[in-house]
Amino acid sequence: MAELVYNEQGRLLFTEEMRKEYTILIPQMLPIHFTLLEKIFNNHGYKVKLLTSTGRKIIDEGLRNVHNDTCYPALLVIGQMMDALKSGEYDLNKTALMITQTGGGCRASNYINLLRKALKNNGMEQIPVVSLNLSNLEKNPGFTLSVTLLYELIIAICYGDLLMWIGNQVRPYENCKGDTDKLIGKWIDRLMGRGFALTAFGQNIREILADFEKLPYTPSEKVKVGIVGEIYIKYAPLGNNCLEEFLRGEDVEAVVPGLLDFILFMCDHHIVDTQIYHVRYKKYIGSGALKLFLKKMQNTMIKAVSETRFRPPAHFEQTKKNVLPFVSPANKMGEGWLLTAEMVELIESGVKNIVCAQPFGCLPNHIVGKGMIRKIRAVHPDANIVAIDYDPGATKVNQENRIKLMLSTAKTKLNK
Repeated sequence: MAELVYNEQGRLLFTEEMRKEYTILIPQMLPIHFTLLEKIFNNHGYKVKLLTSTGRKIIDEGLRNVHNDTCYPALLVIGQMMDALKSGEYDLNKTALMITQTGGGCRASNYINLLRKALKNNGMEQIPVVSLNLSNLEKNPGFTLSVTLLYELIIAICYGDLLMWIGNQVRPYENCKGDTDKLIGKWIDRLMGRGFALTAFGQNIREILADFEKLPYTPSEKVKVGIVGEIYIKYAPLGNNCLEEFLRGEDVEAVVPGLLDFILFMCDHHIVDTQIYHVRYKKYIGSGALKLFLKKMQNTMIKAVSETRFRPPAHFEQTKKNVLPFVSPANKMGEGWLLTAEMVELIESGVKNIVCAQPFGCLPNHIVGKGMIRKIRAVHPDANIVAIDYDPGATKVNQENRIKLMLSTAKTKLNK
């Protein structure tokens, strides 16, 4: 067991010795993206393990360790980690946990403290918790988010967005069930083998698109359903009760906006803060530079997709422009204006049917999600939006029945 080292505030640090010996557990959110991220961390000398456990046991474990008034994503993330630690699969004296911190007004920045409290209550205080953040919130001598590592993580998110976006457009129409997932798996392995050089980015995405265009498929007119909401519940199968899988079972094409837009949104609101309040000029410069780089990557992907039979994603700046009649760009808490913008962008791109995933305890999400539906419908009367609540007491059957009512309306319109 590595020597336990604490900082001046009494926080257990993740040390260089731990980096060599410890397995770091990370929670699941986006299956494609996080598979790539796991492999990248491992290539940089960390021993990272992505948790993929699901089921009611995760919720129950979360309820045992987190107050039930806490937002649902925190309950699930902490429940998944505590379930893994209690599984007997890991040496508790050589295991660490990693969790993200945004540093914003969302309570997600405090998940890390709730997790440490859960560890203490279960007699596992020797397990260090590593914060993954860009806000200089916590530092650990054994974990460094180097420029190279950060760059590769960003490129991996771009590839993850592309594979998710195109995969959702192909999967409902494939002639041989499973072809799309096999091709995604093939490209995950291929990208890890090739590395993440910026010079190869354009060529790689063109090859990815060419491979997906070759998959045998039967074109048909299907209902398209957009998925928006709080970031964890929108993406994580554990959080939304496998929503995408359910929609595919209903013969529907799911349309899920990429993670890159959320990262651009995070950069953008730092810029808006400075423009409005004249504060944080260093963060303004750094966020502006990162935003320019991310937009360049996004534009490269959009241009490549536009040259194929697939629908391209929207440009970030256009998405932001579309939301101006509805919400101010200064609205940044939680998903802020981006959630409303994604609904508007989906509708204006022809995806009129939307599931807005609302986790319990996320007030900002309810305001810019459920709270904006009436105004959006006033501008777009043909919008077919349903807000679905996700919490420890909500049953999958009730959630799916509400979605089926929305789909019934959508399929009637499609048939007409």
